[in-house]
Amino acid sequence: MKIRSINAMRGPNYWSVRRHKLIVMVLDLLEMEQKPTNKVNGFRERLEKMFPGMYEHRCSVGTEGGFFQRVDEGTWMGHVIEHIALEIQTLAGMDVGFGRTRGFGEEGVYNVVFAYMEEAVGRFAAESAVAICEALVSGADYNLEADIQKMRELREAVRLGPSTGSIIEEAEARGIPWIRLNKYSLCQLGYGANQKRIQATVTSETSSIGVELACDKEDTKFLLEQAEVQVPRGEIIRKESSLEETCRYVGFPLVIKPVDGNHGRGITVNIKNYADAVVAFNAAKDISRAVIVEKYINGEDYRLLVINNKLVAAAKRTPAHVIGDGKSTIQQLVDKVNSDPRRGYGHENVLTQITVNELTKTIIAAKGYHIDSVIAEGEMLILKDTANLSTGGTSADVTDIVHPSNVSMAERISKIIDLDICGIDIMTTDISQPLNDTGGAVLEVNAGPGFRMHLAPTSGLARNVAAPVIDKLFPHGDTGRIPIIAVTGTNGKTTTTRLIAHIAKLNGKRVGYTTSDGVYIQNRLLVTGDCTGPTSAEFVLKDPTVNFAVLECARGGLLRAGLGFKKCNIGIVTNVAADHLGLSGIHTIEQLAKVKGVIPETVLPSGYAILNADDDLVYEMRRNIECSLALFSMDENNPRIKALQKRGGITAIYENGYVTLCRGEWKMRVMRAENIPLTHGGKAEFMIQNVLPAILAANIQGISIEDTKVALETFIPSPTQTPGRLNMFKFNNFNILLDYAHNPAGMRALKKFVDSIEATVKVGIIAGIGDRREEDNNAIGQIAAEMFDEIIIRQDKRLRGKTEEELIKMLHDGIKMQNPNMKTTIIPSEREAIIFAVDNAVEGSLIVLSSDVIPDALDLVMKLKDREVSGDTSVLQ
Repeated sequence: MKIRSINAMRGPNYWSVRRHKLIVMVLDLLEMEQKPTNKVNGFRERLEKMFPGMYEHRCSVGTEGGFFQRVDEGTWMGHVIEHIALEIQTLAGMDVGFGRTRGFGEEGVYNVVFAYMEEAVGRFAAESAVAICEALVSGADYNLEADIQKMRELREAVRLGPSTGSIIEEAEARGIPWIRLNKYSLCQLGYGANQKRIQATVTSETSSIGVELACDKEDTKFLLEQAEVQVPRGEIIRKESSLEETCRYVGFPLVIKPVDGNHGRGITVNIKNYADAVVAFNAAKDISRAVIVEKYINGEDYRLLVINNKLVAAAKRTPAHVIGDGKSTIQQLVDKVNSDPRRGYGHENVLTQITVNELTKTIIAAKGYHIDSVIAEGEMLILKDTANLSTGGTSADVTDIVHPSNVSMAERISKIIDLDICGIDIMTTDISQPLNDTGGAVLEVNAGPGFRMHLAPTSGLARNVAAPVIDKLFPHGDTGRIPIIAVTGTNGKTTTTRLIAHIAKLNGKRVGYTTSDGVYIQNRLLVTGDCTGPTSAEFVLKDPTVNFAVLECARGGLLRAGLGFKKCNIGIVTNVAADHLGLSGIHTIEQLAKVKGVIPETVLPSGYAILNADDDLVYEMRRNIECSLALFSMDENNPRIKALQKRGGITAIYENGYVTLCRGEWKMRVMRAENIPLTHGGKAEFMIQNVLPAILAANIQGISIEDTKVALETFIPSPTQTPGRLNMFKFNNFNILLDYAHNPAGMRALKKFVDSIEATVKVGIIAGIGDRREEDNNAIGQIAAEMFDEIIIRQDKRLRGKTEEELIKMLHDGIKMQNPNMKTTIIPSEREAIIFAVDNAVEGSLIVLSSDVIPDALDLVMKLKDREVSGDTSVLQ
């Protein structure tokens, strides 16, 4: 079996609008296509032995054991690999259940689709599942546990930590979108100008001074002492020579810890003699230049969590430990503790497994034991020097018993240190009593405190401590969204996108938009190239200056990775025509329509899907939307338009020469089409069609008809405003028309416009496209033979899988089908073809250039214009 490709979906996609995290593996079964599971001896037995948990896979049968029933009946290995990929992720602590396997459109080739939690794990699971399946087929041994452990390690390396993850989950529950900004814990909540940021539990509203203070234990302690907060007596020293005097001043027992430490690193507690103090000092010195020596406070370790100056949770923390039974060794006791199903690798479960490392052995040795020692029944042996959950510690929720004076003190501390989210570490014998009464003390104040102990305590009530964080960042139900208008379709989407962005910009919006030409932020081109995929969409949505997004969404990005956003306010589908068929498993126009249909299905319930009522496939998309419907049509009498108008819906139509908005059956004429520059005097009907969804989107967004009209009047078709879309260049004796038409539907629309133009001779410069079917290239040739008096066949820069000769022949064959006598010249180089056409142009002729690399073609045409004016041929060099 051979893996052709593995793609990770990260948003709404062709396979599922609601399940965003999917691996799509294109798998060629090769000879295994002829060997379903019931034709491989012993396969079922080996599969069930390796994966007994698969009995729970119901598959299409719908009952437990359903998948094994399918295996017995005979199913293909792609289907088996889908289930293996799901099961091994579950075994690694990531319970995923969605999967499907579908034909790719070639014999023996399949799309194997399954859910993942972490992309790196999902990709590994795809490769591992194939390898496992091959081993099961051949009967070879396979080290499954190694793969499971690898997936655990991958997950821990890339996943968001429990604190960040809890905030993200709370944001998602409230409809707040988010984007991960780096491979660590920096995340953006909300979009564009409305975004907030978090990094673990530090937010974009956290005081930098507060963080600085919390990281400087000396300053923290000084401020708290000044405010009469109980803190342990102590000193900060930098040299070992100062240690002995400091020990005498503070008095044993001691705690020694680094000033700049975190996560419990370099801390030694309950030091009772000078020799141990020297060892502890050097351990702390390895972490920080300065070291704190302070009084060891007797009691238990408590963490108070204060968010927005209000105590929201409190937990008692206990370091990793074992309790003797008088017969088991320390290692056996550790193993018994780790067998608790609540303990897992890293952060995968409520508790973390205890690891016996050198620090643990040192602590055990200090007690006079070694790892194989048996400790007395009931004796508690501490194994770590901190109570962190990440090292195997436990926590108990005590929020409801914290004494009011301690609550008041904690909330006051958060203001003294100036932290919106802070963790306060307290040592006391009884948190339900005032600190002054128990002799307890505040040990530390932490910026960016961990939430795990409160989200999933070992005992007591779990606390949703992420909720107050979101309450602070997004008060009063704010979602941090900005208006998003998503535009898709086969033809016209770039022009529609640009026009909507222009209307919004003139209405005072700070617009970011993506097109097949590049990414624009407030009309400044920041990224060049085809930018119609999810990465470009995220580029706009991450920009903090943007408060209005218009995003062109093409099929390629949807199939490779899904959408770069989960929901939009308006989704527009201009049309669906045969284009790019035969690529990425999309072989029919109905499948292509399903790809485009992802856009209207992702519109918020409060938003609108704007659909082309003249296109049957686009109109059918209304059946899957959960939002309001708006329609546009070039025919005011279209029965679909009439029906929506009678129901009081919003429509846009072309009637009596006007582009017109309708609310119900009431008409609101915007302006005559012939007065809209984009339509070239009303001759370019497909441009009129592009105007209709744009004025609908503007109206739905609350932009007045008057403002929309001004925008339409000022949207001038030109190389800068609409590059490659009906760009007309007037030379002294002839004209050049540059257009992006790149499929039969686009060519037919262009033909209608060209037919309306008077010219002595019409010359077409056309090219075959490598990633289109033969019949598509034939059709382009046929349409060109209808449009032009002469044709020059050139070739695209990107051959996309076919040879130059193959593509030229496809076009030539199409031309001959229509007009065997058509005058045809073959000049493979686009540059040479354009120069040839210009140099041989007759007076009054029209040269029509269909180009795929618009910037290069525009640059050359402009240089030819300069040559005509100056007579300087060097401009072409």
